[in-house]
Amino acid sequence: MSNNLAGLGRIFRYIRENGGIRATISKLYRMDDVRTGRLVGTDKYGNKYYEDPSYFYSRNRWVEYAPHFHLDYDGSQIPAEWFGWMHYKTDLPPNRDGNRPHYKWMQDHSQNLSGTKDAYYPYSTTKEKIEAWDPKKAKSG
Repeated sequence: MSNNLAGLGRIFRYIRENGGIRATISKLYRMDDVRTGRLVGTDKYGNKYYEDPSYFYSRNRWVEYAPHFHLDYDGSQIPAEWFGWMHYKTDLPPNRDGNRPHYKWMQDHSQNLSGTKDAYYPYSTTKEKIEAWDPKKAKSG
């Protein structure tokens, strides 16, 4: 009985800390998980990074992607400086680590666009060895 009450109390805490029932259901729909933790920081793209040491190691740091990604989020949308913190390469998040290099030649982060309409396709001048089947050609022949 006390385990059931503890579980129910945890559910109410999750709902309260995630902004109410509607926000919790929305987060569950988007992320397939509902967690609570300490907000560690936010990157310039709007992703929020959390930590809760009560979870297992390697599950105690997570990212909630910015709402404008909706359901089209993936790991390549995490910038390099936060990637290091997420994967335990450092315990200092980028917003508290003053020793990170910032050079003018460093490029800004960009996500992997493979599989999207903006993906890179190389231009080729060679004739293709395999020709796609065209049903209109097959019927006319």
